[in-house]
Amino acid sequence: MTIRSERDQHVVTLTIDREAKLNALDYPTIDALLAELDRIDADDTVRAVILTGAGQRAFSAGADIPSLAASVAGGPERALREFVRRGHTLTRRIEEFPKPVIVAVNGLAYGGGCEVTEAAPLAVAAEHATFAKPEISLGFPPPFGGSQRLPRHVGRKRGLELILTGDPVPAARAAELGLVNSVVPAAELLDAARDLADRIIRHAPTAVAACLRAVTRGINLPIDEGLAVEAAAFAATVPTEGVRDGLRRFLDRTADAR
Repeated sequence: MTIRSERDQHVVTLTIDREAKLNALDYPTIDALLAELDRIDADDTVRAVILTGAGQRAFSAGADIPSLAASVAGGPERALREFVRRGHTLTRRIEEFPKPVIVAVNGLAYGGGCEVTEAAPLAVAAEHATFAKPEISLGFPPPFGGSQRLPRHVGRKRGLELILTGDPVPAARAAELGLVNSVVPAAELLDAARDLADRIIRHAPTAVAACLRAVTRGINLPIDEGLAVEAAAFAATVPTEGVRDGLRRFLDRTADAR
């Protein structure tokens, strides 16, 4: 298996396990990762996901080039079917996942590895991590959603600089751009990702899912449409145990303080 899954209480850590290939995303690996996400989605006892790569050199070097070359050799329709649609399915699944996905970037995140980081709602990077959009050197634009998500996250001009040059940027610069939430020493990476997960899952799962849904669906909409998404997410939580418990705790604390 090219995806390792380890569970610690309510958090599952998924590891892309192709260290000798810099954790490149070949088709079986993408399919296995999608299958793991489906399994986690169906398990209500899992509250958060940490996604990382094996070893210290790479989170993921991106798409597996031999797989890509074989698809390209079959023409545009085959390349779209086997490569682009598979990549879009993966990044959209991560972006829209109803539980928080925290990418722990343990080395280089190039191409598809960078696009997975862009799609994830949260990311923590090791100090030695680097990020790059090298697809232009192969003659094509980012194909796993990166031409759309990156400029939305970091701004058009900064996004285009990365996309058009293909130059790598260090973790500190990625944090300045907003591509990752924080940068930590490599030895502390998984602990930092777990700490972030724990600070999220202390809250009601229905509230976490509603927040993820409201932000993900509303972020690129006009404000009026976004507010409608927010209102729908709020309404969905009203009858939940999470709201009942949260309000009761607040009211109890208020009464005790009097």
